[in-house]
Amino acid sequence: MKKASNTIVGAINADVLKFTVGSDPVLDLRLAEWDCYGTAAHVTMLYNIPIRPILFTKEERTAVVRELAAIASDARAGRFTITEEDQDCHLAIERTLTERLGDLGKRVHTGRSRNDQSATAIRLFTRDQLRRTALETLRLASALEKFGRRYRAIPMVGRTHLQPAMPSSVGVWAAAYAEELLDTLQTVLHGAYEFNNRCPLGSAASYGVPLPIDREMTTRLLAFNAPIHCVLAAGNSRGKDESVVISALAQLMVTISRLAQDLILFTMPEFGYFSIPREFCTGSSIMPQKYNPDVCELIRSKAAQVVALSTAASSIIVGMPGGYNRDLQDTKKLLMEAFDTTRATLRIMSALTDGLRANADRLRAAFADPGVFATDRALELVAGGMAFRDAYHQVRDHLEDLRGMDPDKAIARKKHLGATAGLDFGIYTRRISAVKRSITDEASRVDAAIKRLMRTPK
Repeated sequence: MKKASNTIVGAINADVLKFTVGSDPVLDLRLAEWDCYGTAAHVTMLYNIPIRPILFTKEERTAVVRELAAIASDARAGRFTITEEDQDCHLAIERTLTERLGDLGKRVHTGRSRNDQSATAIRLFTRDQLRRTALETLRLASALEKFGRRYRAIPMVGRTHLQPAMPSSVGVWAAAYAEELLDTLQTVLHGAYEFNNRCPLGSAASYGVPLPIDREMTTRLLAFNAPIHCVLAAGNSRGKDESVVISALAQLMVTISRLAQDLILFTMPEFGYFSIPREFCTGSSIMPQKYNPDVCELIRSKAAQVVALSTAASSIIVGMPGGYNRDLQDTKKLLMEAFDTTRATLRIMSALTDGLRANADRLRAAFADPGVFATDRALELVAGGMAFRDAYHQVRDHLEDLRGMDPDKAIARKKHLGATAGLDFGIYTRRISAVKRSITDEASRVDAAIKRLMRTPK
């Protein structure tokens, strides 16, 4: 075992330090900016609470926030460093403040723990990432809406069990995925945003502190919707928050993966329904003719990975006792990886969909099997007065009579809500616009609060 290494929180065996620190010095570079904002809110609150002697003067608060703003700027620009001895961004920031401000830097941790400090930084980071993910989801939904609107009147064989089932359309196919994405965004992802957008700061090590801190003030300063009321609930939310968010991302990825699988199938030569732009396909090292849908295949893999990350996050906390446990350190990496994978997938699938083309001749040629019209014909007989089961058997026994039916006329007859001739693509454009406005308004509210918090006298 290597000799002990001195850190800001004591002497630790060097091997133990390396094992317990893990990848935090790298991962926490992404949290440093957000931790600066959390620290600024905490110091601002300490300056305002009615206690004598005062914890921070106005000038001291201003000096700390000014340095925190500088550190946040360095972190955004990639100039901030975290050493193994720092362990994480929280202690690295405190060390930097102490180097620049002397004893003043040693006072910023008054009344808090790394537990609530880290939980706050992660929630601020997550809030920003969820907003960006939501906008990228809207981008893909919009690309699908445009594709569906362009080819809405092109017949497409609807399938169940992958077998020909009933006449459908390209418009229905594309609208389905656009709507699924919007539903997931407005329910599951929005729910995760609301779950995340509560403030744990001030809960300290999950049991509060004997100081008259103002947790509602820090909540307002950081533009959270509300504080997590019970201090232990705030502490226990670490890990659970990451698990909820990754699970929401997994639901997005499930939809995108099914979309990718459809594209793999329907661009096969045997189908030829759609054409993926060549620049989104890779070649073979030996077969000159090959253009492979590698992007779509990798999306299936990425989706499986995010689902696995969701399972991993839940598995870490499922048997954990209340209060902080070091296991929670590992949920941070899972969260960041889930965001990175999901956002990259959304961006690449949006670009691919922009260049996607439907092949009308191949789509219509797929209706050569007369059986695809069977259900429509049975319902026509029902409309003429025949009992459905009798119509069912009559059509089943005379499928050849359906040969030559027109798929364009078939889809034109389905005029009810959401069917081939009853699709309202304006619903999707209006939803996309409304959600985008909501996200933009929320981002403006949060950004304005952070700017007010970090503003210092000239």
